[in-house]
Amino acid sequence: METSHSVTATINGRAETFETVGLESLMDALRNRLHLNGTKEGCREGECGACTVLLDGKPINACTYIARAAEGREIETIEGLNDDLSTRIKQAIVENSGVQCGYCTPGIIVMLSALLRRIAAPDEALIREALSGNICRCTGYAQIVDAALDVIHGKAPPS
Repeated sequence: METSHSVTATINGRAETFETVGLESLMDALRNRLHLNGTKEGCREGECGACTVLLDGKPINACTYIARAAEGREIETIEGLNDDLSTRIKQAIVENSGVQCGYCTPGIIVMLSALLRRIAAPDEALIREALSGNICRCTGYAQIVDAALDVIHGKAPPS
């Protein structure tokens, strides 16, 4: 029988304690124990970006991060990204038709939020580089990049 560990972390601004077993991933803990289902399961190998969350403000693939390593850390999921910047990113993606099936969208929004928090006005090449770990099979990325540029250039309405 695998050993259970109690983990306490700040998740979306609230102190949360949850149990984790063995080498359970942070993605599984968020989805199955805390019912934060916006963090999507894609590849389970850290290749697709569907599970992207912010750990102490930096984007990580939650599918490859061991949940018990989150002890004492700050985690932001798509459900917690409700600040003005993230809201404008969400609106711009919708307005630019950057959502088709929508499966990749939470990870992309998390990644863009991290980028634009760190660099207020990245160029298109930097936006594309930041998104290189997020696979979108539907849009071809052009609409997503346009959405990010709209936010940067003030074309996305404030929330």
